[in-house]
Order: sequence, then C-alpha cells, then structure tokens
Amino acid sequence: QVQLVESGGGLVQSGGSLRLSCAASGRSFSFPEMGWYRQAPGKQRELVARMSSSGSTVYADFVAGRFTISRDNAKNTVSLQMNSLIPEDTAVYYCNAYAWPSTYWGQGTQVTVSS
Repeated sequence: QVQLVESGGGLVQSGGSLRLSCAASGRSFSFPEMGWYRQAPGKQRELVARMSSSGSTVYADFVAGRFTISRDNAKNTVSLQMNSLIPEDTAVYYCNAYAWPSTYWGQGTQVTVSS
C-alpha cells in the first residue's frame, strides 16, 4: 500500500524560506509523476509544481521563480524549496504521486506565512 508522508511545514515570516519533503513508501518503482498541491481556506486545491521521473517540471504561474521542485527517483522522494514566501502562500501543502491508474496524496502539511 502506497503511503506519502510530508514534512517541513511551519510558520515563517514574509520573505522567508521553507523546504517541504515527501517520502513515498509501498512502491518498488519510481512514480511517473510526483508533485505538490496546496489548498488555502475556502479555496480549491491547486497545483504548485510537479516533476516527471525524467525531470521535466511544471510550475504554477504564482510560483514566479520562487519555488524549486526536486526528486530522487531511487528513493521515491520529492521536495519543494520555497523562497521569498508571502502571506498568500499560506495553505496546507499536499504531496502527490501518480502512477496509472492511481493518484496518491499525503496527509498535508501546514505552511503559514506571517506578514
């Protein structure tokens, strides 16, 4: 059974940095795609960034060069380095992994950016 466990959330001041990490277990092969989504109160869950096993990346427009996604295929881990955080980045961040036909989600980690 696949499980995704996130770590690294917390409280940071505007302009600060955080690094989120996610470790997947229960699968022998790398996921074709791993990524991060977020959900702010009262809003829909949205893509932050995702990365294929071959290294191609997709970032949401709001990232604007502030975040960097990386992954280790051998360890089935994915990380998100977030710099220049702003209060609008406050949300629960979810790790996501996709391997047809299934999509997996972590439990979420809270990121709070104070002004």
